Order: sequence, then structure tokens, then C-alpha cells
Amino acid sequence: MIRRLQLPDTLSTPEVFNRIRALGNAVLLDSCGLQNRFGRFDILSAAPDAILRLNRGHLTLTQHNQEMILHQDPFEVMRSLMAEMDRSKTDDLPFCGGLIGHFGYDLGRYIERLPSQAQDDIDFPELRVGRYRWAVIRDNRLNTLELIADNSISENQLEALRARILQPVHTEAPTFTLNTPFISNLTETDYHTALTRIDEYIHAGDCYQINFAQRFTAQASGDSWQAYQHLRKVATTPFAAYLESQDGAVLSLSPERFLRCEPDGHIETRPIKGTRPRGKTPEEDQQLADELINSTKDRAENVMIVDLLRNDLSKVAATGSVKVPELFALESYPNVHHLVSSVTARLAENKDAIDLLKDCFPGGSITGAPKIRAMEIIDELEPHRRSIYCGSIGYISACGRMDTNITIRTLLHHQNRIYCWGGGGIVADSEIDSEYQETFNKVNNLLRSLELTLKTGSQ
Repeated sequence: MIRRLQLPDTLSTPEVFNRIRALGNAVLLDSCGLQNRFGRFDILSAAPDAILRLNRGHLTLTQHNQEMILHQDPFEVMRSLMAEMDRSKTDDLPFCGGLIGHFGYDLGRYIERLPSQAQDDIDFPELRVGRYRWAVIRDNRLNTLELIADNSISENQLEALRARILQPVHTEAPTFTLNTPFISNLTETDYHTALTRIDEYIHAGDCYQINFAQRFTAQASGDSWQAYQHLRKVATTPFAAYLESQDGAVLSLSPERFLRCEPDGHIETRPIKGTRPRGKTPEEDQQLADELINSTKDRAENVMIVDLLRNDLSKVAATGSVKVPELFALESYPNVHHLVSSVTARLAENKDAIDLLKDCFPGGSITGAPKIRAMEIIDELEPHRRSIYCGSIGYISACGRMDTNITIRTLLHHQNRIYCWGGGGIVADSEIDSEYQETFNKVNNLLRSLELTLKTGSQ
């Protein structure tokens, strides 16, 4: 049974996070105050009763202050953790307790056989999820805030959580500061060489599309929560997230949904393919939006990925249920316009949300087509492994609901360095110079906002 306590709706999402983060392993799934059909809820929690962590082949489960080494499929361990929870359904809540965390791109190496050419230079888990028995949920549409908990949380614990959330905190954290500018792991010449090789692969029939990315790195110190609070103001997106742990902090300003699953078995993915920068004037902005909508190249690229994702969903979908209700929808964000499509289906009776996640991971919109060959080429041509980039962040609720993003427009603050990636889909008629510029268009608002700290030393 899920218990619910109303909280003052005047408390902001950042205020609540500030008050619970000291409990450890705090998570925020953030709609940035948006009230559209994708950005209705914010979900916050901390102090999970179990943590599952996979790092460079070592799978551990921490419970009751004890760490166990496991030799199992991590997805099956997640299923076991979920099986121990109360499956009570609460139709108006997105999350009723369950798993929250990240699934790095390189988790795909435990699903498919892939080469190992790219340098693995970031010691950050491929998977880290906590089992959270309580959460604070903001409904941006109804303007409500409530604390929810399952039956493992005692009345005294629940009241202590409520008291903590209502009590302001006054803690001083080291100011977040960039200590160097961002530097790419590819020169422009390197980028041109890689795209020429991709073009050769496409014309040889190896692939149709490759999502290729460069990585930007800077030295950074201080409290990354400060950086995230700044970025969520300049990059308001419906699938944002902030996760912090002893491994580091993930700051995601993602506009893209990966997978959604409802308790009734309805599933959806919303791939983004096609991008233009925002214009400096309303007239220029409209011109760029129209150009994207009418771009033969971008529409073809979008269709390729829609077909790939239709195939991925069909692995777990009831026969004949896969559909494409939206194709080439325009979505606009503070820095870019995107073409977005929607693919839906209904889960087969013998499948669940964890099957859906495993069979579709990583998202086809950020690999290319065909998926496995695209991932092989990415590993060959990108100099470093992707880590958190192009993986996923989200929740799997005990009630059967799941929602996850694609970790694009995402930064990782780890061991006094901060990383950010920018990429795009490369097809036969891609123009190298415009593709190179597009990688900057997607992340410049994030990088430039943080680089201001070089001058000001604060947010």
C-alpha cells in the first residue's frame, strides 16, 4: 500500500532536492517546470535501500551496508529487486517506489558482442541503479507536491522525512568552477577523417547511418548541483535529470524520451533525428524550422531510425501492435529545433518493462542502422568510450510503469573533470562541415554557460 502526505506546493523542486541530498545517492528526474504532455512530473528521492552497480565487468549489490559481488545478468538482478516490492497500483502517480538510476551506453557490451578499440578512460559505472522506497513527486499540471512511500517505510521514518523536507537547510558547498576551457577529443581534421571513413562504409553497404560524436572535457571543481541548477534555466527540457553518488554526478538536459511503458502494457519511444539551430530573429527562426521540416535528408534519416526502432519494439511487442502515430513532428528547445517521431506498441503478455529496456538498449536513434554494425563502427572511429553519453536515465516503478530518457545534452562530473558530448547522424548525403557545426549547435548553450564561470568564478 502506498501512503501519501501532501507537502506545501510553494516548495520548489530545487529546494526539496537541497533538503534531501544529504541522505545520500540523491536523484532528481526533472521536467524543468514544463507543463506539456512530456513534462508533467518531477520525481526526487534519496537513501535507496539497495544499490546495483556494474563497473568494468564487476557487478555488486549493496544492501544493509554490505557489498556482495554477483555473477549474474544485471537485468535479472533488477527484476529480482523489483519482485520484492509492493505492486500496488496508483493510477495518478508516475512512480510508486522502484528503481532509479543510469544505464551507460557501454552497458550494451553486456548485451551484444562488440569490439574494444575505443579507450576506456573514465572509471564510471556502466550501470548504477538504486531501489528507492519513497519519493517526493511534483505534479506541474495540478501544482501539487507530495511525499509517497511504500509499506517498508515506517510511520516514524515517513514523518522524519516530512520534517526534513519542511526544514530549510543552510549549508555551504564549494562553488562550482571550471578551471580550464572545454577541449574536444577530436580536431576538425580528425572529425573530417572519421566522416570520410563513415562515408566509405555507407557506400560499401556496411551501414545506412552512423551516429558519430566528439567529447568535450574541462577541469572542474566544486558542487555540480550548482552547475545543474544554472543549466536547467538555460536548457529547459522535459527529460532532464540530476544524479549524484560517490561515483560522481550526472547532469542531463535531455530533450529525448527513450522508452515509456505503462502498467497496461502500452509502450512508446520518441526518436529525435534532424536538427537546426534557433534563429536570432523570429523570421530567421521560422525559416530554420521550415527548412528542417522540409529537409529530404533529415526526413530520410528520421525514417531510417523509426524503422530500426519498430524492429526493436517488435522483439517484445504483441504481434501486430507496433504503430507510428507521429512522424516528423517539430519540437523546439531554447537552442535547437528537432524532428521527432513516435513509435508505439503493446507489450506481449510474457514480457515486462525490464525486457523492453534490455531488448532495445542502447537506443537506435544514437547508434545508427543497422544497430550492431553501427556500434562496431562507432567503437572504431570514436577515440574514447561514450560512458554515460547516449545511454539512459530513468525509473522503473513497482506498479509496472517505466520512463527513461536518452542521455544526450548530458554532462558527467567525475574526478575533477567534467565531460560533455555532441554528435549527430551521418548518412550518405551528409555534408561534413555542417555536421561538424551541428555537434556544437547541440551543446554550445551548455558549454558556453559553464565557461562563464572562468570569468565570474560562480553561477
